[in-house]
Amino acid sequence: MTSTPLPSFRFFRINRHRRLAWIGSGLACALSVLGLVLSWLNPTIGLPLKPGLDFTGGTQIQIERRCGTDCGALTAPQVQEKVAAIQLPAPEGGPAPNLSSASVQVLDGGRSLTLRLPALDPDESAAVVKALEGDVGPLDAAGTSVSTIGPTLGSQLLRTSIISLIVSFAAIAAYITFSYSGVFAFLALVALAHDVLITCGVFAWLGLLLGVEVDTLFAVSLITVAGYSVTDTVVVYDRIREQRKLIGELPLTDQVDVAVDATLTRSLYTSLTTLLPLLGLIFFGGSSLFWFAVALTVGIGVGSWSSIGLAPTLLPVLSRR
Repeated sequence: MTSTPLPSFRFFRINRHRRLAWIGSGLACALSVLGLVLSWLNPTIGLPLKPGLDFTGGTQIQIERRCGTDCGALTAPQVQEKVAAIQLPAPEGGPAPNLSSASVQVLDGGRSLTLRLPALDPDESAAVVKALEGDVGPLDAAGTSVSTIGPTLGSQLLRTSIISLIVSFAAIAAYITFSYSGVFAFLALVALAHDVLITCGVFAWLGLLLGVEVDTLFAVSLITVAGYSVTDTVVVYDRIREQRKLIGELPLTDQVDVAVDATLTRSLYTSLTTLLPLLGLIFFGGSSLFWFAVALTVGIGVGSWSSIGLAPTLLPVLSRR
């Protein structure tokens, strides 16, 4: 009886480097958990991720300055101080809006300002813009936009976003369990949790260091990352299942190495062609889509890694046990 020869490898055998892969993923997950915990303990945030206007409710004012190619130096603390000094009239039967907690972002080299304020009516929003015009103006009236979301709608959006994430993850687990086996489904969920955790961890640190907030687009990006991660993992699973029929006499570690080696080029090309338009959105898509594209870029990059270096390398270990 002759033994089945091991096919030659074009790149490398992933299981020879699996400990390094596990250490790298473990460190990334640990840093992500640390960022989420620090964000939760931060008194100004109080949640694992800094929620945006979509989830908390309030008024967001986008202001464009008409300053040509040379906008004067302007920092967020300076604008925040000016906003806090604005006195709005008190409405009937209630206190005047408190603008001291307003958050300010200065974008595009000082040409654009984003103000996040408590919920204001149209007259109060116009009063804020008029009060700032003398300090940061002249302003471009066509570039000024005001959006207001009530706290009830914000909490509803947060609840529906969480439910949609849970439903999508449950559907993914059911599909893989039905198509493959419980071990494959468990490892796919491990890779999926790995990708989502690191993406959330990156935005937790961005919220702590740069004040970046998450909104409904971030929830959409997580669902997209989940679908991409599972799709990439399933491709590797299919190739492993093929190798079990072709070289079933070899150890499972060798079967996994052959499958990963065979799909490596496809995975790299697919990830690259997906990341190229996202990089275009990051550099040329404007401020409204910038962080959405960043979240997708991080998630897809991490998802490509987990489908190559995490889920396949854990399969031989769990199968033995």
